[in-house]
Parts: sequence; structure tokens; C-alpha cells
Amino acid sequence: MRAFEEACLEGVSTKEIHGELHTAIGQEAIAVALSETLRDDDALVSTHRNHLHALAKRVPLRPLMAEIFEKDSGLCGGFGGHMHIFSPEQRFSTTGIVGASLPVALGHAYAARLQGRDSVAVAVIGDGAVNTGGFAETMNMAGVLRLGLVVLIENNEWAISVPFSASSATPTLAERAAASSAPGVRVDGLDVDAVRGALQDALDHARAGQGPAVVEAMCYRFRGHYEGDLDLYRSAAEKADRVENRDPLTIAAAALRDSGILSAQETDEIRRAATVEIADVLSKVRADRQPDPASARAHVFGSGLEPDPSPREESLA
Repeated sequence: MRAFEEACLEGVSTKEIHGELHTAIGQEAIAVALSETLRDDDALVSTHRNHLHALAKRVPLRPLMAEIFEKDSGLCGGFGGHMHIFSPEQRFSTTGIVGASLPVALGHAYAARLQGRDSVAVAVIGDGAVNTGGFAETMNMAGVLRLGLVVLIENNEWAISVPFSASSATPTLAERAAASSAPGVRVDGLDVDAVRGALQDALDHARAGQGPAVVEAMCYRFRGHYEGDLDLYRSAAEKADRVENRDPLTIAAAALRDSGILSAQETDEIRRAATVEIADVLSKVRADRQPDPASARAHVFGSGLEPDPSPREESLA
């Protein structure tokens, strides 16, 4: 996951990726826990900061990266870019609108109910999205209908440049779940085991028909809100301290080493292998074609094609 997003950063500096790019470097432990707890038939609806969630849902590497690099070989033919990634086969989708993943996931949960499936829908949101009306509306409806919805809040302490402490009337976001008669728990989002356990409990609760659940995972994004963000609202000392002492990769490697599962040399080898694998994917993606400029207006309308104006002109005449 770290190597994948570092590869995406290359596309920003070379201007192969246009618009804002949002990375979740520093938040990988949460996505790893998702990958270990979700079933293939569960739906996952993500945000503008979505790459790690796509990987957690097993979206194939090359078409995912190709979409981010706006290539014809991408998941959406290069039309979606990094904020609008869709993979129906993996029941994965994203939205660039803050809080908009909530009602979409609610729809997945309701569809599962109508179809008699015990699949769960997970909506990933940031701490800022909890302050939108969509959070309260979605949670209330899921609570009333006891739908299988899990809301995963990645609380990285900043809603763009606004600190969490200045934007929440409650000390935690997890406690807001009680308003919908749902369980809510806050966990250390840098600890894979802690997030995995909380997510599994929430998924089991939702899958059993007991209604929604909320997991608030505390984390910290190492980079700005988007690439190009000057990030002057956080002190350099704060950022340096988090990177040095609270990197989830370093924490996970230490836990594996202390438990005797992997040595430091083995974890280093895994990281090197991941870097090589992702570099190979990036090389292949860069060789792929850009979308045909003639197709720029495709998918704007419901048919997927630009309408022929001739019949309307004739009728108006």
C-alpha cells in the first residue's frame, strides 16, 4: 500500500496525474484491517482518499493505477481519475463529495436486505464528514431499519486545515452512534490488531441483523490534504514527530519482530519486493495509451454517448 501511493506521487511531479491527488500515507493499518475482515460479497464505499481501500478490496493493481494515471486501460477508461474509482466486481466505489459515501453504502445495505443476503456495506468517511447531515440521516435510517451498515471513520485529526478539536462538540465521534441505537468504538488506527478486532465486532453485529455500527480509527496523514497543499496549519515539529514515532509500517514491523514472526531482515525484504512489484506496474501503466480525445464527451449522458442533436433540431423547426 505504501509503495503504491509513493508511485502515484511520481505521477503528480511529472504531471501525468491532473487535479488534486489525495494520499493516505500513514493510515495503512486501517486498510490492512479492512482487507482481513471484509468478505468478497460485502460492499465498500470510499472517499476522495481511496487508494488503500481499493487495495483492501482486492481491486487489481494495474487497472487501478491506470485509472489514477488517466489511462485508457484504467478501471473506468481513464474517465474517473483517482477520485472516481469504480470496480463492480469487487463491490467497490468512491465519491469525491465529503460524506457522500454514507447514503450509497446505505443503499447497498438495503439491497442486501431485499435480496435476503447477509452482506454488509461499509462506508468509509473522514472525521469532517461526521459533521454533515448525511451522517445523521444515514445512521438514523440504518438504525430504524436495522440494516447491515458499518461506518468506518478515519479520524486523522484534520478536516483539511481544521483540527478535530475545533470542529466536534463531542470528545469522540464514536459516541455519536448512540443517537441511532448503534454501538460505537474508538480504536488506535495505527494498530492493525486493534482495528481488525473492532471491525470484526462491528461486521458481526451488522451481519447478524442488529443494525449499524461505528468504528472510529485514530490516525494521522503524513502529507497535506492533497498534493500541492502547503500544509502550513500543522507545525513541522508535529509532523516530524508523527513520521518518526507513529508510522504504522514501523509499528507493525516491530510487532512482528517482537513476536518472533518475522525478523527485521525479512520485513525489509518484503518492503523491497513490494517496491519492485509496484515499480513494474507503474512502468507498464506508463506505456498504456491515453484515452482518445474524441471520446472526451462520452459518459456525460445516461446513454454513455453524446446525443445526436439533429432530431431535436428538426422537431423544433
